[in-house]
Amino acid sequence: MKTINPEVDLKTFYNQLRVASQKALLLDYDGTLAPFQVERNNAFPYPGVRKVLNKIMQVPGIRLVIISGRWIKDLISLLQIEGQPEIWGSHGLERLKMDGTYQIASVNEGVLNGLVVADDWIEKLGFANRYEKKPGCLAIHWRGLDSKKIDEIRTQVMPKLSLIAEGWGLILQDFDGGIELRVPGRNKGDAVRTILEEMRPDAVVAYLGDDSTDEDAFKSIKGRGIGILVRKELRPTAADIWLTPPDELLEFLSSWVPENGRKHGFSD
Repeated sequence: MKTINPEVDLKTFYNQLRVASQKALLLDYDGTLAPFQVERNNAFPYPGVRKVLNKIMQVPGIRLVIISGRWIKDLISLLQIEGQPEIWGSHGLERLKMDGTYQIASVNEGVLNGLVVADDWIEKLGFANRYEKKPGCLAIHWRGLDSKKIDEIRTQVMPKLSLIAEGWGLILQDFDGGIELRVPGRNKGDAVRTILEEMRPDAVVAYLGDDSTDEDAFKSIKGRGIGILVRKELRPTAADIWLTPPDELLEFLSSWVPENGRKHGFSD
């Protein structure tokens, strides 16, 4: 684990974590809790992650939140933990509360029409096995392909998607393993800000993420908590701390479990 932001003191953070009455652990999923997979439906958590998350869910005063670009309904089947954590899906467009209440942000109909146009066009290209639909977003995945094939796909889709994004006010954004076209107005940073507004100013909060889509969250948590980049290799980031999965990830997650309930050697 390496400190990126010299203004952040991990020892102070851990001391506050031990005594704070209100805490929030905010977690991205793909690339953070689970390794990337070519088959997205096989992206299960790293060994030991489920067990430690189950323990964290049992600790009073900790708010465990998953914030993902995935559709919530797809995420639940992969996460498979015992309790029901709070989940924000589709980059903050969806919210599933711990009591089962489901919310989805309203989207301008005109903007959605742009996704319909893109949907029709992408389906005609024959990308069915690399194409994902979710609320307010369409994604094309190319994980597992060689660089030549990726360049071919980008050359094929980027001009048209760029025109659609510009014409209907959509966001066209790269992510680790593909590109997505999504509605504006919500991102992971908005989800983090909402959560922080619902908590006391002295709450101890951390956000863990790996991708460029997590940068909005890292920026939103500045001044209220710490942002932690979870990756094998360091990249330019607004995060405060860098750790590598899975060992350092499990070590950090287990630090949220009180000493009298913590066990080492987590396994599923």
